[in-house]
Amino acid sequence: MVSAALSGRVPAGQELGADAADISASVADPDRFARVFDRHSDEIHRYAARRLGADRQDLADDVTAETFLVAFRKRRRYDLTRPDARPWLYGIAANLIAKHRRTEVRKLKALARAAEPDTDAFEQRSVDRMDAQRLGPRLAAALASLRTAERELLFLVTWAELSYEQAAEALGVPVGTVRSRLSRTRAKIRAAMEGRR
Repeated sequence: MVSAALSGRVPAGQELGADAADISASVADPDRFARVFDRHSDEIHRYAARRLGADRQDLADDVTAETFLVAFRKRRRYDLTRPDARPWLYGIAANLIAKHRRTEVRKLKALARAAEPDTDAFEQRSVDRMDAQRLGPRLAAALASLRTAERELLFLVTWAELSYEQAAEALGVPVGTVRSRLSRTRAKIRAAMEGRR
């Protein structure tokens, strides 16, 4: 079966979603792609900013812009049977962010080495906040120990709030792989948080 993306058509009786319609129309009228950008750029930027860190807003801006540039260049290959372009865009953004993996891992390892705060100096009402601060380095170390694919999947599901199906689409893997990988990743994080290996 020729894919809708290659044929440029959608199967008979099936309507295009807003994203698919705009992407399809943008082949002849490139300005139509701006609608996809307007609809999803803020969401992709928020995801990139969270993944790259608050101190890297300039990089989040660059990743967002590059995500849509790559999407624009690849729009002829978009699968028009998929009405929502977000998983496709998240997949592109995830690949771009992966280029910055070494920086991310160094940052997580540095956070993991951060000294625990002295609780004696705080009032009792700060105990909850202190517990959360103590968990920060341990969580950062757990995240740094994950493989790139595990960390990316975890962030797509937790931060971008993609469904398992959307995460599978974004990463180009079967849904079953998403489920099993996420289960193993959560187990690794639990073990690290409990001090087990």
